[in-house]
Amino acid sequence: MSAKIIDGKAVAAGCRAELKKKVETLKAAGITPGLAVVLVGEDSASQVYVRNKHKACDELGIYSEQYTLPESTGREELLSLIAKLNGREEIDGILVQLPLPAHLDQKEILSAIDPAKDVDAFHPQNVGHIVIGDYFFAPCTPSGILTLIDSTGVDMAGKECVIIGRSNIVGKPMALLALHRNATVTVCHSKTKNLPEVTRRADILISAVGKAGFVTGDMVKPGAVVIDVGMNRNASGKLCGDIDSESVMPVAGWLTPVPGGVGPMTITMLLRSTVLTAEKRQKKG
Repeated sequence: MSAKIIDGKAVAAGCRAELKKKVETLKAAGITPGLAVVLVGEDSASQVYVRNKHKACDELGIYSEQYTLPESTGREELLSLIAKLNGREEIDGILVQLPLPAHLDQKEILSAIDPAKDVDAFHPQNVGHIVIGDYFFAPCTPSGILTLIDSTGVDMAGKECVIIGRSNIVGKPMALLALHRNATVTVCHSKTKNLPEVTRRADILISAVGKAGFVTGDMVKPGAVVIDVGMNRNASGKLCGDIDSESVMPVAGWLTPVPGGVGPMTITMLLRSTVLTAEKRQKKG
């Protein structure tokens, strides 16, 4: 047996084609979805992400603005910019690229974004909505993972879902979204004992730890859906995920590649949230 590859590029392309039609419908009604992205500092990975987001907006016909601020930007200046963006009706989504420089309080900055424009779903109000299962936005990467799992035809209800990693961006919200799909969820982390015993129970295994080749074939249940959220470099500098694909491929039923798996879905879900907000604006009008 060899795992089937979950083609994130193909799934993302299908989603974007549907979103493009929605954008055209909105434009015909006089509304252009708008996204503002704020980047503070010169983190090279963040710069690449922001460029990719801008390019994806262009492809779909979404209006986008990019604010690139110096590393030394102060709290008041950044909060003032967010307040202005909150007040502009034509901006449907606001995203502050993480990580922020150390002198800025991430929690304070994210909490300043209007929850109705918080397309990353990091505002405490939106996090609370996710907890109780009454949410409009969900974080982009976990949303993308759900769409990838759906593409396999696997029903999450009643399945053992094990998530390795407990970050606020992926692990925790992923656990909540899986719970809302009626999966039996276990979250593993650095203090988890006998990790391979836990992961071998998983019908759906999601790894988001950021360690190259961390999950090996002996940690995987035969036939499992394995989702690789990691984005790492191996010893030879090649891009790779958390999953040791060579040993996992013969065991798993489904596997996402790196690159070309979860990555393309993250930006696609950001675009979807922006379009959803624009549709909400249309209904209000």
